[in-house]
Amino acid sequence: MTQLHPQRLAQIALFELVRLFLTKRGLLAVAAFAICWLLILRYPIGQAVYLISSPEFADIAQQLFGVIGLGKLLDWPEAELAIYWLIALYSFPIFCLFLCSDQTVGDRQRGTLRFLSLRATRSEILLGRFLGQLLILAVLLFVTLMATLAMLTYREPSLFVAGLSHSFILLGNLLVAVMPFIALMSFLNTVAHSSRLTFVLAILFFAAGSIIVGIASWQLPILDVLNYLFPGYQLDRMAGQNAGLLLGLGLPLLQTALLLVLAERMFARSAL
Repeated sequence: MTQLHPQRLAQIALFELVRLFLTKRGLLAVAAFAICWLLILRYPIGQAVYLISSPEFADIAQQLFGVIGLGKLLDWPEAELAIYWLIALYSFPIFCLFLCSDQTVGDRQRGTLRFLSLRATRSEILLGRFLGQLLILAVLLFVTLMATLAMLTYREPSLFVAGLSHSFILLGNLLVAVMPFIALMSFLNTVAHSSRLTFVLAILFFAAGSIIVGIASWQLPILDVLNYLFPGYQLDRMAGQNAGLLLGLGLPLLQTALLLVLAERMFARSAL
């Protein structure tokens, strides 16, 4: 990438927060997100401790979670955080595909990308928008985590300190997990002509890509390594706390870097 100016990057990133709360599409996404998470907090998370502590449920959960590698979650004293971890780990990457579908493609359609390119380099625009989306996800994750921590503290005040420490660990892991999804949408924004098409291409990438790799690896097992190209490949192991640093942190960070480099190369050669 070309030389980046920190102040311009910060301005572009912070403007993404403004776009989220001052545009109809952004407010619609926030409203849908808030409604979904109010229901999640009220039912699965709010009832987590009663479900896990129920003798009838405990035996079934121990067998089921053990089979799919999630047995460690049953040992967490913070039952609310365990349920939150499972839901957030799988729902936020999917939410990213919708939320981050318009990073630069909308400005290209409206013709404002040329105006922006007079005040910032293309690399700064691309990376600034990526950081802006990451900042938005960080805010949403923090708010939902604090709401979960509040429910945990209300149930058992003595777990507040341990829950707070655990919450920040989960926040860091979740942010790393969503980064390649945001980077993927940054890349698709450079090749698509609308935010809707960007979202469709992302779905096709995961659906058709996994089918093609599955067929190829069936014919030649060594090609199974191509699965590491897909963001979220490590989520199942992360869910059960079995990923390790290399797979849980190293893989998504590497995927993010590669996707951003590809996006920058495509963006540098595309017409504004």
